[in-house]
Amino acid sequence: MAQTTTLEGLKKTEQHLTNLFKARFSFVYIPTWEEIRIVDLITKIANNVKTIKTKRDVFIWSSTEGLKRNLKDGQESVNNGNEPIDALNFIYNYNNPAILILKDIHPLLGLNNRNADYNLIRKIRDVAGSLKNAEVSKNVVIIAPSLVLPLELQKDITVVDFDLPTLDEIKSLLNEMIEMNESSGILIDLKEDEKEVLCKAAQGLTLQEAENAFARAMVSKGQLTIKELDVILDEKCQVIKKTGILEFIKSDFNMNDVGGLENLKKWLIKRNNSWLGKAQKDYNLPAPKGVLITGVPGCGKSLTAKAMSALWQLPLLRLDVGKIFSGLVGSSEENMRKAIQTAEAVAPSILWIDEIEKGFGGNGGERDGGTATRVFGTFLTWMSEKTKPVFVIATANNINALPSEMLRKGRFDEIFFVDLPTKAERKVIFKLHLEKRLKGSISKDFAVTDTLLNKLAEITEGFVGAEIEQVVISALFEAFSENRTLNEEHLYKVIKNTVPLSTTQSEQILAIREWANERAVAATAHDESYNYVPEETQEQIERKKKEKKSTETVKKARGGRTIDF
Repeated sequence: MAQTTTLEGLKKTEQHLTNLFKARFSFVYIPTWEEIRIVDLITKIANNVKTIKTKRDVFIWSSTEGLKRNLKDGQESVNNGNEPIDALNFIYNYNNPAILILKDIHPLLGLNNRNADYNLIRKIRDVAGSLKNAEVSKNVVIIAPSLVLPLELQKDITVVDFDLPTLDEIKSLLNEMIEMNESSGILIDLKEDEKEVLCKAAQGLTLQEAENAFARAMVSKGQLTIKELDVILDEKCQVIKKTGILEFIKSDFNMNDVGGLENLKKWLIKRNNSWLGKAQKDYNLPAPKGVLITGVPGCGKSLTAKAMSALWQLPLLRLDVGKIFSGLVGSSEENMRKAIQTAEAVAPSILWIDEIEKGFGGNGGERDGGTATRVFGTFLTWMSEKTKPVFVIATANNINALPSEMLRKGRFDEIFFVDLPTKAERKVIFKLHLEKRLKGSISKDFAVTDTLLNKLAEITEGFVGAEIEQVVISALFEAFSENRTLNEEHLYKVIKNTVPLSTTQSEQILAIREWANERAVAATAHDESYNYVPEETQEQIERKKKEKKSTETVKKARGGRTIDF
């Protein structure tokens, strides 16, 4: 199937290239994977006498096919040698207006700073000067998947960005595919807003990749509906895997798997689909930037990030900051730029940075020659100025380790604090994990009653969500070791033997609550708040005994400002 584009989607690039050709810019470099799309555009420009004034012949050189002339009904070979220097000699001596397209000569220009063909580089400089003063207009366009520009050529070559297909172009492609398959027996059931969702999901793919994704969606189930959205996202997964820096997270979790945190859930639900055209067109709303979720470890911060992907039906990309840093000079900064470009290429998307303070806390200073500071600066600048719908969700356990500039308004839309679960939340968490683990097991008849849940929630005050999950798992291990079905005593036994995090790290929890009271919004709804204070650690008790001072636990409110969403 022929690839189609719309004038609206390409008119800026088309006009820019037209102006460069008319102004006799000798060499233009276009970094792109989409050879067919850019060759079609250049051919269109060369034949449009209304804009370019003088029609130009188009020649294409590649290392496998040599030099060929591009015609309406195909291509014809030009006997002029098979080397790029031969093609440059041809365009130099050609007596008619022309455009020469050179494919994939970037390895000869010094890919990875080696193997440069200095004879070719010298020839390009010679031809660049002569074409400007030639009697007829002639231009050379270099097409390659990556930009390789040696120092010697930086003044002779103009670089032109060729963006991935716009939403309009992808819509045009989808509509054409639908028209072609209407009589093929494939069920097409898409409303206009559903088409937009599919096309938005395909943004970041080349036209060929988008076409493959739509075709695969059609043939996999013999239909094309909104239910085939996961096929489009799977194609995006391929793009992400190839970077080696970002990781595509395919999660089976949804918001129903997150116990409590109602304020945070409501905030996320209200912003669902806010990257679609309706939000900007009808409400003049920008796409949300992101949220920072901090709080007690094990209380569902990372789980929320995974559940968001299902709620918003967007690809979830995890950025491991450790993969950014490399020993080669300049490579760390380049890795960060590559990660950002990939996230934007597959936008709309969710970029998840887990335990962000471990990656960006401290900033390295002089120990790494300022590399960490520069990488951090690149990320902060992008956070403030990004225009593409990449939603950043960052989690942090030690908020004090983050630089203050990360926390100022404009970086994140909101900072949420996740505290120890309330009794109501603990009931929900117990219910979720019991039902999940008992389903289909020999203990499937175990009665998860409201009375049981109330009792479990009552005796696990101070337990985090991860500890509650482990209570259920450990209780099942108890039943397994006894070769019997689960009973309530197994749960009570495990709870009794568990020392919760709220006991072992009480000082840290009280400190982070104090920080969150003024600086963060409570992720838990206000009607679930309570005044639980972690028990003192044994170390605290012993120290105070030695000092012979009476002790009294200071009552502290739960952390985070109360806001109704």
